[in-house]
Amino acid sequence: MRTVMVIHPEFDRSWPFAAVRFEQLFRQSGELEVIRLETGSASRVGDVVRHPETVTRLISLQVEITRECVLRFSALEEAVIESTYQSAEPPSEIIETLREQNIQWYTQPTEGFWGQSVAEFALALTLCGLRRIPQTHHEMISSLDPWNYDSPDGVGRPGSRGFQFGDDSRFANGTIEGKRVRIVGAGNVASRYASFVRMLGADVAAWDPYAAEPCFHRAGARKEWHLDSLVLDADIFAPMLPLTPQTREIVTADHIRSLPKGTLVVLATRAEICDMKELRRRVLADEISLAADVFDIEPLPLNDSLLGRHNVVHTPHNAGRTKEANYRYAENLYLQFRKL
Repeated sequence: MRTVMVIHPEFDRSWPFAAVRFEQLFRQSGELEVIRLETGSASRVGDVVRHPETVTRLISLQVEITRECVLRFSALEEAVIESTYQSAEPPSEIIETLREQNIQWYTQPTEGFWGQSVAEFALALTLCGLRRIPQTHHEMISSLDPWNYDSPDGVGRPGSRGFQFGDDSRFANGTIEGKRVRIVGAGNVASRYASFVRMLGADVAAWDPYAAEPCFHRAGARKEWHLDSLVLDADIFAPMLPLTPQTREIVTADHIRSLPKGTLVVLATRAEICDMKELRRRVLADEISLAADVFDIEPLPLNDSLLGRHNVVHTPHNAGRTKEANYRYAENLYLQFRKL
């Protein structure tokens, strides 16, 4: 049994901890040969592995591979062939060759490898949006004003600013407990996020025309059958579907307009599933607040009107890329190999 892993630096650029985790896992169960290519290398898998005819397991991570390469691995039984960042599957010609040679090849079953990381980040965005944590952190650097909880004229009034109450009452604020959280999606990210906020005491409902019934049970969310209804009573609105031709702007301008005034919108997967023009309009008009890791323009220009606002929390699209997500990426593939 000979196992070889070939890694292009482009893979490390996307997943800096995944190949290392692969190596750890395979070395626990036997010998592993690791070949790392130089930056900019155009070498093919079949050209860099010595005696390919003796390899029984191959892990090729963003290294060029051809039909001729596969045929040189005449003893190959199992393989992972990650072609590009955009597509984890090998090219169709390679898949056909693998099938012809009765080689079992493995790929990611879902994008669940970053589900936990994104869901946790979305929970953090929610808490930051409700409590204005980033804004007050930044304000404290240059001013003592955040420490002053008096109302502007120093007179206490019901529902106004008071001792240690620094939330903005114009928007959803305070605890997640008791909030009506309305989620578009019930998949890898959305179901985890739903379970988190439900555990904290929120009333959770979700709409997802693509999810099977068990997804809603796993999430602990009430299934809403109509998106038009889901948006009507949201305190917190979290659109969490992947971006596909079918889901682009599935949350329409009418849906955004139907959100109650003061709603906190949480964007942690893909912004373009919403009508961003209308979402921007309502945020800039101080009608709703926003906590977002993803945007319609990335990176956001430094003069973008969403930046630095009192009702916006923003982060630079990094919700899914934790070390743990890298590990899960490798583990999901490793576990599919037959254990000898």
